Amino acid sequence: MSCAPFLHRLTRRGLCALALAAVPALAAAQQLTVSAAASLTNAFKALGPTFEAAHPGVKLVFNFAASGTLIQQIAQGAPVDVFASADQATVTQGIEKRLFDADSRRDFALNTVVAVVPAQGGPALASAKDLAGPAVKRIAIGKTATVPVGRYTKESLDAAGLWRTLEPRFVYADSVRQVLDYVARGEVDAGFVYRTDAAIGGDKVRIAFTATGHTPVSYPIVVVSESRQKALARDFIQFLSTPPAMEVLNKYGFGQPS
Repeated sequence: MSCAPFLHRLTRRGLCALALAAVPALAAAQQLTVSAAASLTNAFKALGPTFEAAHPGVKLVFNFAASGTLIQQIAQGAPVDVFASADQATVTQGIEKRLFDADSRRDFALNTVVAVVPAQGGPALASAKDLAGPAVKRIAIGKTATVPVGRYTKESLDAAGLWRTLEPRFVYADSVRQVLDYVARGEVDAGFVYRTDAAIGGDKVRIAFTATGHTPVSYPIVVVSESRQKALARDFIQFLSTPPAMEVLNKYGFGQPS
């Protein structure tokens, strides 16, 4: 009698057993979810492999959006371990609402707000006052309620006495990257973004001038109170102050807090 059918059944059972045995190993892999400001997208994606290499079995999952949108998601129960904001106010608000562990808060990067115009055919602007000229009909800015760069922009234009004058020309965006896209595609005449985003825009945008009169742009990072990976979350925060991480942040144009 041939034993092939028996061996076939045994082989199938053996494969199933091996597959089941692998389930605990897969389940043991740790996932760290980091919600971060849209302006950090490229830098954090570049940092991910280095952190994962130093933490075998750990998988970083990033969620990028406007800081105000991200904190709303966390308040609604989104499973997030680490939050990195493009402004201090959003993190302070979250600490007051007990969404974040206050003692984990660290500042890890600095940035600058600039006005950009389309590289081809964009208006010649030397200062914020030039935005009031006839050549500028549409200006992209972040929504001030949820997008930190929008609030920095408002502070700057308020300081220049131009907010009310320019308000009819504003095109509001959901994130700093959306502002950049509007300018890069020539859908607006100018927009306010971070210097790091202007660099990402490459040859599609050019910096017209640097915004002034606003709160300094500093990025805090914090552990989410409901995180189930708090030790690993703190490791990620600590990682951002290591030489390899700072080198990557510097490469993407971010400054370092003193």
